[in-house]
Amino acid sequence: MNKKVALSNTMNQVKGIAAKVPEITLYFWITKLLTTGMGEVASDYLFEHLNPLISAPLSVVIFIIAMILQFKVSRYIPGVYWLVVVMVSIFGTMAADVIRVGLGIPYVVSTVFFIVALAAILFTWYSKEKTLSVHSIYTRRREVFYWLTVLTTFALGTSAGDLTASNMHLGYFTSGIVFTCLLAIPAIGFWLFGMKEIIAFWFAYILTRPVGASFSDWLSATHASGGMGYGSGPVSLVLTIFIILFVVFRGGAAAKGTEVEGDLVETV
Repeated sequence: MNKKVALSNTMNQVKGIAAKVPEITLYFWITKLLTTGMGEVASDYLFEHLNPLISAPLSVVIFIIAMILQFKVSRYIPGVYWLVVVMVSIFGTMAADVIRVGLGIPYVVSTVFFIVALAAILFTWYSKEKTLSVHSIYTRRREVFYWLTVLTTFALGTSAGDLTASNMHLGYFTSGIVFTCLLAIPAIGFWLFGMKEIIAFWFAYILTRPVGASFSDWLSATHASGGMGYGSGPVSLVLTIFIILFVVFRGGAAAKGTEVEGDLVETV
């Protein structure tokens, strides 16, 4: 009886956190791609039109506020969740740019660095929690691991996209095509060849960043730089409008905590 009561109480305690991550749907991936592109060009716009000594701290402050909101809410709220993703996108882009431009570290080195950092986070997450599933984000520690992973994937995607576009001289559009083809691998692997859902998800999640960033750079960059010349401001605005529309009308429901009960039964 005591075990049943303890299990019931524990389930009630974790119910809120379990519902703070969205269900993975087609609209989730579309919104994710839009946020990656918006974060890339918004970061460029801020650096072009504001003093970096102002834009960088301002972005960090908004990022921290958004993250605090996300950790304080007791359930998945589309507006709060996607605000964090947008700010992670902007902050991750700035982090990658600071490493390359500010510190003069080559893209290949920063890309390798972020790959190692991402691998270390995922390894630590799995060793501590025995799962990397987004359906199991029902404890504070797992939520921290989740957002650390998300932040690192954005920084990695920025570095990888810049590496192919600049160092490998593929240009923004060709880089976008290359990463789109790579993005098809986890999709095809999951639907046709039984790739593990968790592997397919994080594989795709990492690749959406360079896909969105490459095409947004292509739209905003000048003709001399191989772009369409629309500018970072207008592209940021259009992408922001689409993000708002998708969040308002297709924000989605919370991910189903399918692993919650099984994990708790083992621990109670």
